[in-house]
Amino acid sequence: MAKNTTSKTLKFLLWVSFLAAFAARGAAALPGNAHLLVAPGTLTENSVTVLWDKQPGAGKAVYELALNGKAVATTSKTNYTFSQLAPATAYAIQLRVKPENAGAARDFGTLKFKTAAKGKVYNVLDYGAKNDTAVVNTKAIQAAINACAAGGTVLIPKGTFVSGALFLKSNMTLRIEGMLKGSRAPDDYLPMILNRFEGWELTTYASLLNAGTLNRNGYTVSNLRITGGGTISGGGRRLGDAMTKAHGLRSRGRLICLLSCEDVSISHLTVTEPPCWTIHYIYSHNISCHDLAIVTKGIHNGDGIDPDSSTDSYIFNCTFDTGDDCIAIKSGKNPEGFAIGKPTRNVRITDCDFLRGHGISIGSEMSGGVSDVLVQDCKAGALLHGMQIKGTKDRGGYVRNVTVTDCQLRQITIFSAVNYNNDGAPAPEVPTFEQFVFRNIDLSEAAATEPAININGFKDPAHRLRNVTFSHILLPENAKVVINDAEQVKFTDVKAGSGAKPAYSVANSADILY
Repeated sequence: MAKNTTSKTLKFLLWVSFLAAFAARGAAALPGNAHLLVAPGTLTENSVTVLWDKQPGAGKAVYELALNGKAVATTSKTNYTFSQLAPATAYAIQLRVKPENAGAARDFGTLKFKTAAKGKVYNVLDYGAKNDTAVVNTKAIQAAINACAAGGTVLIPKGTFVSGALFLKSNMTLRIEGMLKGSRAPDDYLPMILNRFEGWELTTYASLLNAGTLNRNGYTVSNLRITGGGTISGGGRRLGDAMTKAHGLRSRGRLICLLSCEDVSISHLTVTEPPCWTIHYIYSHNISCHDLAIVTKGIHNGDGIDPDSSTDSYIFNCTFDTGDDCIAIKSGKNPEGFAIGKPTRNVRITDCDFLRGHGISIGSEMSGGVSDVLVQDCKAGALLHGMQIKGTKDRGGYVRNVTVTDCQLRQITIFSAVNYNNDGAPAPEVPTFEQFVFRNIDLSEAAATEPAININGFKDPAHRLRNVTFSHILLPENAKVVINDAEQVKFTDVKAGSGAKPAYSVANSADILY
């Protein structure tokens, strides 16, 4: 065990005691405190998706759902979609929880809502769109979108419909049952628009699907759904390379880009072949991304989902197979991101499967701050950096209040330096990384060649990584744990299946308890 000072140790133990007391109080009060809510953007004329908090200490709980008093389903997840509802009708959902080996189910919350009124369907075929890969349908599909009245649905039916940039609006649904295929011609994504990429506001090509305009002080599109069970396939690397050749690497559009939007749901789709990032939302609020298959193998900067200076994100039931970060939580870069100061807050990532990619990431552009992130009930394959929090000393801002629980991962990393995307002037202060909880995590398949846990703060003594707990972590045999530039870090029940503890390497750190 590393040596420590008495005063700092006492402060740390008091902090841990507070967390334990808070968790115990939360568990006792939880029935009736489930925070049952409608996932943003998911309430339609015939369906709704609901979310709730997991019961602490309940093990593999079973949740029972009833609709207007009639039992409908059970699930072990913390989300459920009700379908085949009647339009413009009031409903009440009752939720009960049956903890693992804990007897009868208990009431866990009630939620009342009313479905939307039935809206008109605007089939793009009626506006001249052709199921023909030789035809670019941008004008026809945009005409259907422009004609769509509030509460209506623009339908892309079975077949393949090629298009350039499309601009969605408030109070509509884009339902893709076939394939929306992005053109590979950069001119089909003009005019250039004000956007943000890699932390800076700049002009880029438009994306295949666009909503809103960049506005730091308000929302420009609301109540939007993109769904349908089909596929959105962009112009891929060929389009990205052509955009780069014309206007530079940072000029590329995305596959789906939300600018200053609120109450948006993107669901039940396969999304693939972006020119760079796949789903990117900036200065937005109440965004749901769920039941998506995101595939970007071979794409340069092929991130899956990037919440950027946005609040209240719900990402669940998604599968990622990406050429870069599966999820990258961002908030701007260096002086500009620090000055704008729009943090990303309240990100909930649950029940996702991360097959391949660079990581489940926070950063590296996090200069506006990131806080209150939950990663829960997720499974990750051989990601390059596993679950990672990353930045550089030049970023400024903070990452705090991150909880990772009940997951199967292969690596946990906290990096204070990256060897890319670090151009430009520094922010006026060094970032702060603090208050992270890693609990009930299976790291047993971690590679033996690298540390299973590798956590690093900043060299500045005032900006060490601090207040971090690891508890109930299953490691492989002969595992390594690296801690640099940190303080107040505690490891409890961190061991291999045989009971063997890992080899700890600790440098320039204090109050490290293991």
